[in-house]
Amino acid sequence: MRLRTLSAAIAAALPALAFAQATLPPVTVTAEEANATPSYNPLVSSTATKGTAPLRDIPQTVNVVGPELIADQGVRSLAEAMQNVPGVTLNMGDGQRDQFAIRGFTAIGDNFLDGVRDDALYFRDLSNVDRIEVLKGPAAVLYGRGSSGGIINRVSKLPTTQAIREVTVQLDTEGEKRISFDAAGALGTGGHSFRLTGAFEDSTGFRDESFLKREAFAPSLDLKLGEDTSLLLQLSHNRDRRPTDFGIPDNNGRPLDVDRETYYGSGDAERDDMTTATMNTATATLSHRINADWSLRNVLRYYDFKLDRENTLYRTGSAYTLQNGQLMMQRTHGHVMRDEQGWFDQLELTQQATLAGMKHSLLYGIEVGSQDKSLDIDNWVGIDRVPLFNPGGAIPPYSTAAPNSRTIDNVTTLENTSLYVQDQIALGEHWKALVGIRYDNYRQQTTEPGKPDFERTDREWSPRAGLVWQPDANQSYYASVSRSFQPSGEQFQLSASNVHADPEITTNHEIGAKWDFLGGALSAGASIFRLVRTDMKITDPVTRLTVNAGEQRTDGLELSLTGRPAAGWQISAGYAYLDTEIVKSTATGGANFGTTRVTVPFEGKEAALTPRHSGSLWVTRELGSGWSLGGGVHAQAHQYASPDNLVRLPGFAVFDAALLYRSKTYDLAFNLKNVFDREYWASAHGSANGLNQPGAPRTLQATASYRF
Repeated sequence: MRLRTLSAAIAAALPALAFAQATLPPVTVTAEEANATPSYNPLVSSTATKGTAPLRDIPQTVNVVGPELIADQGVRSLAEAMQNVPGVTLNMGDGQRDQFAIRGFTAIGDNFLDGVRDDALYFRDLSNVDRIEVLKGPAAVLYGRGSSGGIINRVSKLPTTQAIREVTVQLDTEGEKRISFDAAGALGTGGHSFRLTGAFEDSTGFRDESFLKREAFAPSLDLKLGEDTSLLLQLSHNRDRRPTDFGIPDNNGRPLDVDRETYYGSGDAERDDMTTATMNTATATLSHRINADWSLRNVLRYYDFKLDRENTLYRTGSAYTLQNGQLMMQRTHGHVMRDEQGWFDQLELTQQATLAGMKHSLLYGIEVGSQDKSLDIDNWVGIDRVPLFNPGGAIPPYSTAAPNSRTIDNVTTLENTSLYVQDQIALGEHWKALVGIRYDNYRQQTTEPGKPDFERTDREWSPRAGLVWQPDANQSYYASVSRSFQPSGEQFQLSASNVHADPEITTNHEIGAKWDFLGGALSAGASIFRLVRTDMKITDPVTRLTVNAGEQRTDGLELSLTGRPAAGWQISAGYAYLDTEIVKSTATGGANFGTTRVTVPFEGKEAALTPRHSGSLWVTRELGSGWSLGGGVHAQAHQYASPDNLVRLPGFAVFDAALLYRSKTYDLAFNLKNVFDREYWASAHGSANGLNQPGAPRTLQATASYRF
């Protein structure tokens, strides 16, 4: 019923929007000028089709956070960038990684870099990122397993013959100290080029015990091997060290009313609670134009990831106790080590053809990959008991004692071979289609000393089909359906409980519209969708084994508006309405209400970390003489910390402002974030209660960039 209501609302709005397009006052802006002028409005995407395609030709929602918006907002993290994307919400990621929910489904393994899987669990630096593209809905047809709600693809800064020499310094009132650099240019006279980006950071934050030490370094070369052949070589190194911050516990259905600086880990976090993550990648991309109709591209990437994590946190699942008139909580300590290596190879052939009087743009692909993931976990449960509202102090020594909880020491090997084909078809003057299908052979094996090996192989088909109607050059209406699969473990280890479970299946039905105004300077989009995951893995209450008996769905509406509505103005706006429900589940969750532990079933509840209403708005106005003024808001309704819906995080609206100066040789930016110093809860764990992350207070950030 809700989906039919949304459909009717969109149908009623389409004529009005089309009329508005026809009656806007004329502004002389050509598509070429719109592309040449820095704009929040991208007209093309590389993520949706694995090739450069106009957004209006893609029968699926694609949101792009481009370099202009990233710079104007003073974005420092992937989490900040995603605040501009409707339907994407933040997960606290165990205090050690970037993690999001998209359209009500976790996207923990759905990060990509230049179209290649990047599923290691770490915080990503943006110094080498040109733009971020979010493809909504299942994307397994091109990217394989996962992608229920969508994927997040970072597009790297690439070598260019254009001379770039830029150094940027960032400082803020919470202790940020960061310097980054970007250099590029021609190498000789043969069309070769290079790029070198990097960043160094030594910062503190608003949370007690917090600090961040980070380094990033990314050199790349573009070598012209002939008129039709090029070789792109890219290296990247990222190292990140910070306390493992699990946030603030809750009681009586809401996060504790304590200072947002209060840290619930060890009082000596540098000794007891550090996470150090190191990610290195090497990528070689060979591109060859065979003739006017055929092109070949091969991408080979190797990565090496290491994580060393110490953490102290409130023991979720344990009831509070009363001692001397105050509530006490039990803490646990954990040590996690991850050591991963892997490689992926994508061989893709594109063909331009005319068949049956219709133009076809065909993509044929083969992807193979292998990952070895070593995991070592030790836990010391019940190391101490501290006052719920005053947890300060270092934890007792634990390193000399044997872990007293279940430990893990295993290696999981993931091997995948896939074939895929995609066809973009021009059916006529006003009609286009996008169809594709992928076959995956996905093998997992987990080995642990002294225990039996666990192994399974899943073979799955992932289709996508969409139809686009374009009555003129400025309007595009579409309908599409896509499907993906989530295997047992997906990117984690197999066990006796889940090795027999079949993949979960996610299907997305979507209709939408895209409009271009003012010669492409301003674009709007609207979509409604039903996203359903079936055969979800849940624990049988009798056998304690994982069975495929769950179901979750999201009915949604998303709206977007980006670009230049008038000379001197830029806008980026988005809104999402997400109505979620866990339709079938035998799983349960619990939360503390005083000294009572309450447990309830998931079935019938809303998805975690998915507010029904959320949106963002950012506007800049050029003042002249190089100065601009910007401001905006990101807001959302209440959300729940976990699927049991026992802990409610209130809604919020956070306002930001910016004063910007641009010149030929240097830029200045003053970003005031959380202007009204609003106290709010930015995220939570998503799977368990008791781990709630507060938002940052009012912060003034100053950025200076110098070009030479």
